[in-house]
Amino acid sequence: MVTHSKRFRAAVARVDRNKLYEPAEALTLLKSLPGAKFDETVEVAVLLGIDPKKSDQLVRGAVSLPKGLGKTIKVVVFAEGEKAAAASAAGADLVGSGELAEKIMGGWTDFDIVIASPDMMKHVGKLGKVLGPQGKMPSPKSGTVAADVGAAVREFKAGKVEFRTDAGGNVHAAVGKRSFKVEDLEVNLRTFLDHLSAMRPPAVKGQFVRKVSVSTTMGPGAWINYGAPVNA
Repeated sequence: MVTHSKRFRAAVARVDRNKLYEPAEALTLLKSLPGAKFDETVEVAVLLGIDPKKSDQLVRGAVSLPKGLGKTIKVVVFAEGEKAAAASAAGADLVGSGELAEKIMGGWTDFDIVIASPDMMKHVGKLGKVLGPQGKMPSPKSGTVAADVGAAVREFKAGKVEFRTDAGGNVHAAVGKRSFKVEDLEVNLRTFLDHLSAMRPPAVKGQFVRKVSVSTTMGPGAWINYGAPVNA
């Protein structure tokens, strides 16, 4: 049986699980709850009205958050020659090709994002079993397979986040840190939700965005009232 801390129980008591909060109201509430001893990440979880067993309804992508993520993103890049130089100049933490693939195959996964130029997929392709389960496998849909690797590195370093549906039809993403201003968190949250809503697969029938919850790393979630764009 899971036993929650006194801090968590006190936080839960202040969140009305039967209420739909307006985004700014929910974020203000989360910031006021008893916090952990570190700057927690503020996360959003979205239940989509999709059938996750059907490939034509799965959603995967990436979006740049205007206010960033408030954390250092470790980016590794598969590139050679001029593209490798561009990636390094853009701030990539490690750039390589075959030797980088061998390092990752050996168990090294101390990074957040993997970016690859299209010609490097011959090396990246063999890493599916390592990177796939961690959600780090490069993909054109998420912008992590890109001809301009330098631009891709700058975007992810600045706060671009990847997302994908899980087995339950949910999407999870970070939208900032607890220390952010409420206004900045709301801008990031709305940017993410609007982008996600616009990605509605044609095969999906009925309501696409069903439920949205925001929470901090160590805190309870609050349901929010999200009015998706009319054409979403």
